[in-house]
Amino acid sequence: MNTTTYVLVPGFWLGASVWRAVADSLSQHGHVVHAVDLSGMGERAHLASPETDLTTHIDDVVHVLEQHDLHDVVLVGHSYGALVTTGAADRAPERVARLVYVDSGPLPDGMAQADFEGPDARAANQDLVMTHGEGWKLPPPPWAVLAAEVPEVDDDAVAALVEGSQPQPWRTATQPVVLTGAWERLPRTGVLCSFSLEQLRQMAPYARMFAHMVDGDWTYIELPTWHWPMVSRPVELAAVLESVSC
Repeated sequence: MNTTTYVLVPGFWLGASVWRAVADSLSQHGHVVHAVDLSGMGERAHLASPETDLTTHIDDVVHVLEQHDLHDVVLVGHSYGALVTTGAADRAPERVARLVYVDSGPLPDGMAQADFEGPDARAANQDLVMTHGEGWKLPPPPWAVLAAEVPEVDDDAVAALVEGSQPQPWRTATQPVVLTGAWERLPRTGVLCSFSLEQLRQMAPYARMFAHMVDGDWTYIELPTWHWPMVSRPVELAAVLESVSC
């Protein structure tokens, strides 16, 4: 059996623990897994500061790749984590074999995560930061409300999300993406959960934020569920990741 090295990067509010079921499944099949706690998140929550930004988190992932001397890595980013993994792959493409985007994708240069849902959503989040986040943190969402219509997510899973989440340093959301293009030489897999491939193809010609999700060496796998498949369908997500192993 071929052994693959996976580096798993979470999205907003969450740390490495959100990947636990996926990581355990991959490890049981003999693969090497590094789930990352970004600065200020998970077990590294104490490192959060008003200066923590996207570059900080890209540095974190590059450090993991270099510290463990990892090569031929399948680099997996969920949601905001996709910006982090793309930035890390752009910095160290020689260490990455494939990029996997879980219900997410790479944003174009000059766009920030806070811009993804449009100016109204950005303004609403900015208001939350100012009123409930001491001017520099975005509070976690109401997990129970988000999970209410997801039958695969039980009370224990919601409790784990609540316990495992931290306010997100707002500068990670507002710092625009800056890339050299080195990452574009890498093959990519999109795992589509809260939207379908057909919806992606319909949106891409009209929405700049999807531009990088249709150009280049892409394969797509649909795994219908909510935006956090590592919580709702971890075994299936692990199987998807194993199917793209190197």
